[in-house]
Amino acid sequence: MPFDYYVYVISDSLGVTAESVARAAARQFTGKHYRMNTFPHITKAFQLTPIIQKASKESLPVVVVFTTDLEEIRDAIISQCETHSLEYLDIMDQALQVFGRKLGAPPLYKPGLSRKLDHQYFNKIDAIEFTIRHDDGKAPEGIMKADLVLIGVSRTSKTPLSMYLAYLNYRVINIPLVQYAPVPEALYKISAAKIIGLTIQPELLNRIRTERTRSMGYRKNDHYSNMTAILDELEFAEKIMKKIGCATIDVSNKAIEETATEILEIILHQ
Repeated sequence: MPFDYYVYVISDSLGVTAESVARAAARQFTGKHYRMNTFPHITKAFQLTPIIQKASKESLPVVVVFTTDLEEIRDAIISQCETHSLEYLDIMDQALQVFGRKLGAPPLYKPGLSRKLDHQYFNKIDAIEFTIRHDDGKAPEGIMKADLVLIGVSRTSKTPLSMYLAYLNYRVINIPLVQYAPVPEALYKISAAKIIGLTIQPELLNRIRTERTRSMGYRKNDHYSNMTAILDELEFAEKIMKKIGCATIDVSNKAIEETATEILEIILHQ
């Protein structure tokens, strides 16, 4: 897919906040595709020079998005971006100005201070790390520690949904339901209220898998994208979901955000 522009994310930490804001802004411009490059743990001014120079030489427009508690880094990013005529967004700046005007005092610009006071930040990082470790059925023993478990056949958006929910501080594990493969026993030991079954229309799944196999160079009639096999898989998955007694969501033609909202409505109102 061709890109229309680049987003450079610079942070003195992991860049999670800056990435989230940048993606939220980018989603407002449909039809414009971007590539995001993230540069975490930037705590020295000299680290910026190669980043900004690379951005200035890109053949496509670049937006620099950054968040830092270090005044030296903030000033250096702004100075270098302006020197190279790069658009930039300082995520913390407006918030600090508003607080400063109301409180009549300047910010400390002390690195890490906000995160030391923000338990939610640590919860988010823990949720993301947990979700990555348990993606696609890895370490199924983690089911007992998860806040939420997603189950479904391949290509039902389990991984992107898991990561989206992890950013919202949920520890998520996703389990692929594969015909003839054993289902983790832990799925029957935890509350069904923690489990969401993801379903999809067979025709759509066939199109998605056919495109997937084509892009990977497999034969068109590969078992993975064969309609008969797909129907069997979906029937198998439906039986498992009914046995567990969990809620189900049809993800057909839905954006990740839309499905995630449905999931949260279910688990928060049970």
